[in-house]
Amino acid sequence: MARILLGVSGGIAAYKSLELARLATLAGHGVRVLMTETATRFVGAASFEGIVGAPVLSSEFERDPLRGAFPGEEQPGHDPIGHLALAANCDAYLVAPASANTIAKLAAGLADSMLTTSFLACTAPRLLAPAMNDRMYADAATQANLATLRERGVEVIEPEEGRLASRGEQGRGRLPEPLELLARLEAVLPAGERPWDGLRVLVTAGGTREPIDPVRFIGNRSSGRMGIALAAAAARRGATVTLIAANVALEAPPGVRRIDVETTAQLATISAEEFETTQILLMAAAPADFRPARAAERKLTRDGSLDLRLQPTEDILAQLGVAARAAGQTIVGFAAEHGGDAVGRARAKLARKGADLIVLNDVSDPAIGFESSENEVTLIAADSETAVPRAAKDEIAEAILDRVDSLRTGSGAPTA
Repeated sequence: MARILLGVSGGIAAYKSLELARLATLAGHGVRVLMTETATRFVGAASFEGIVGAPVLSSEFERDPLRGAFPGEEQPGHDPIGHLALAANCDAYLVAPASANTIAKLAAGLADSMLTTSFLACTAPRLLAPAMNDRMYADAATQANLATLRERGVEVIEPEEGRLASRGEQGRGRLPEPLELLARLEAVLPAGERPWDGLRVLVTAGGTREPIDPVRFIGNRSSGRMGIALAAAAARRGATVTLIAANVALEAPPGVRRIDVETTAQLATISAEEFETTQILLMAAAPADFRPARAAERKLTRDGSLDLRLQPTEDILAQLGVAARAAGQTIVGFAAEHGGDAVGRARAKLARKGADLIVLNDVSDPAIGFESSENEVTLIAADSETAVPRAAKDEIAEAILDRVDSLRTGSGAPTA
């Protein structure tokens, strides 16, 4: 995996860098963290050290106990100059958050901290993620400094618009979410550094809608959050990812190709077309099981009762898993069950639909139901059941992809 250098400058958004470091480490990258003195007033160095498993450096005169090595690497036999060694060894360097002060120093070529000296010495891809008050970001000096850095080949990750740290203020200046930062960072890593390089992954997300008339529909509840997390996790591993989004309001992860659909028929058609060139299918969407036998051409009135005749929709997972799959393809289905013998029903679905893995989650628990940012699942394969305890959906996604890896390599998995 890659060696990532993370620079953290002073600002309230520094807390997001903790999550970024966690996600990058979770994805298998070796991470070293450099902090300005001001940054330590917002987040302690010990927090980063606990996450990445390596010492944090602030001063260019500070000795590096790892001698420029990244977590998991063997230390060199000599004691190199710290800021030069880390800059030379990293595959990419991201400063997030990048304060207005730090941006000004970098644009001017000042070197007064471990962060800035390493930035000057770094020949790997360099990225900046500005985060500050919107007025500071819009100021001519900041914009000129960013323009200078862009001209020198530094990639600037634009801040988002929204509520700012100052009470009652809103504008452009928010640090993007850690998942997006990691995706942007991984997009510049050298080819061949990630385990899923060369793999084509198809992810479906959201819930389909079947029209009753031009304004009404029936469908399945789904926010698409789990599918988005899977797409992001697969992209972080280096895969070429296509996301088929059924009525998903969330943005696709950076670098992920997105195709929007509305109905089950549309989802079935696009899935079949994309599946032919796919090595891994993650069928996280919730297709509606029924559609109106006939949709009204005009909006129905509320006069009297309404008799609605339904007919089954396409069984997309079975069509792909039984009829269309080729050698070397791995198929993962999802089962949202509600109490009872959920495992038994999911295991029957595994066999009936030709899947290699079923991800079962019990939506009877409101804490992990629809729209929740967390989940708790059981991974059901032909010979095993692996419980994944409650966690954020990005962590659940990583656990699912780890199990996919074990299925593709034949290494098996623990039985819970």
